[in-house]
Amino acid sequence: MDFSLFPFSLTLSYGSLVSPSISVHPLRGSAIDIHPNACWKQNGITVAGGKENGYGADQLNNPWGLFVDDEQTIYVADPNNHRIMDWKRDVTNGQVVAGGNGQGSRDHQLSYPYDMIVDKETDSLIICDGWNNRVV
Repeated sequence: MDFSLFPFSLTLSYGSLVSPSISVHPLRGSAIDIHPNACWKQNGITVAGGKENGYGADQLNNPWGLFVDDEQTIYVADPNNHRIMDWKRDVTNGQVVAGGNGQGSRDHQLSYPYDMIVDKETDSLIICDGWNNRVV
């Protein structure tokens, strides 16, 4: 597999000749200070997608990157559908906010976007557009 396509740092360590181990380290950290003794719900709820793979407004196909803004809108990179989706709080369908016009390199297209962030100062998405080798 060509790991140069993915926007993360990669550490390979070979404990034996038979089975290498791979560690993935995200490029950004959380801005939320989570207490070390925090308790997590054992049974969570699905907040985006959750149906079989697809391209509908309630479906994702290999979701990758995730960003949650201050209004609790969830942004999801949906690389196999070449789009970025957002889900507002308490809704069952997302909406396409970037891409979604087929795979390509034109201004209105993405090609396997893997991650994104929201820049509040400029009110814009910054997208890692994997196979186009660009950040838009």
